[in-house]
Amino acid sequence: MSSTYLYGANVHANGIRQHYLRFADSAETSRQPLVLIPGITSPAITWRFVAERLGQHFDTYVLDVRGRGLSSTGPDLAYDTDTCADDVIAFIDALGLSDVILAGHSMGARFALRAMSRGAKGIDKLVLIDPPVSGPGRREYPSKLPWYVDSIRDCTRGADIETMRHYCPTWSDEQLRLRAEWLHTCFEPAIVQAFEEFHSVDIHQDLPDITVPTLLMCAGKGGVIQDEDRAEIRTLLPTVRISTAEQAGHMIPWDDFEGFFAAFEDFLGTQL
Repeated sequence: MSSTYLYGANVHANGIRQHYLRFADSAETSRQPLVLIPGITSPAITWRFVAERLGQHFDTYVLDVRGRGLSSTGPDLAYDTDTCADDVIAFIDALGLSDVILAGHSMGARFALRAMSRGAKGIDKLVLIDPPVSGPGRREYPSKLPWYVDSIRDCTRGADIETMRHYCPTWSDEQLRLRAEWLHTCFEPAIVQAFEEFHSVDIHQDLPDITVPTLLMCAGKGGVIQDEDRAEIRTLLPTVRISTAEQAGHMIPWDDFEGFFAAFEDFLGTQL
């Protein structure tokens, strides 16, 4: 089965330009749509190696979150969790998608979850990939803000893969090259606000509102979601299915590509 990168495009939704990449088997674009929301400093293009695989089974859309990649950016925009969640809702509506598998990684998972509690329509399944579970009065997110800010500033000045290797020592040269090329598109104030809201916005309140089948995928070596977090999430959303990519850190497909797809188990109804 072959996957085709169909195109990159823009859509005006929630008052901004939202840029996305679309991947699918060119002969089967009528397949179920899957919308993927990346993490805090991951423009859509950095998920291409994952989306190509997903595109073998689903009509896959990877979004540039505002303030990243080729979507609208700059000091005049809001970057709070609710606004970014509304972007997701508006994106799906603008493209007329239905029966959607909504998936998000890290920050993107928080936005996907908040989108659901803010009334996202046409969602068939929800996939939360290692979302930060920090919040008011909770354990801090394990990564620190300077790791993001310093790397963005390095790339804004002009960085190569060796500079990026300092931040991501286990990544391949191809992954590092993409990060060096695209990280400068991450608007620093947007990243700072997202990171701060990992600690000031509690997403646990959204879980009881979820009525669609939901998979929580955890990184076995990420330190983001621990046993007590799994137990709390099960209490708040008893129907949740929880899987673990045992050999991966927080950037699951970068650390263990096959393990990432295996962690979907049979949740999506197909073997990835």
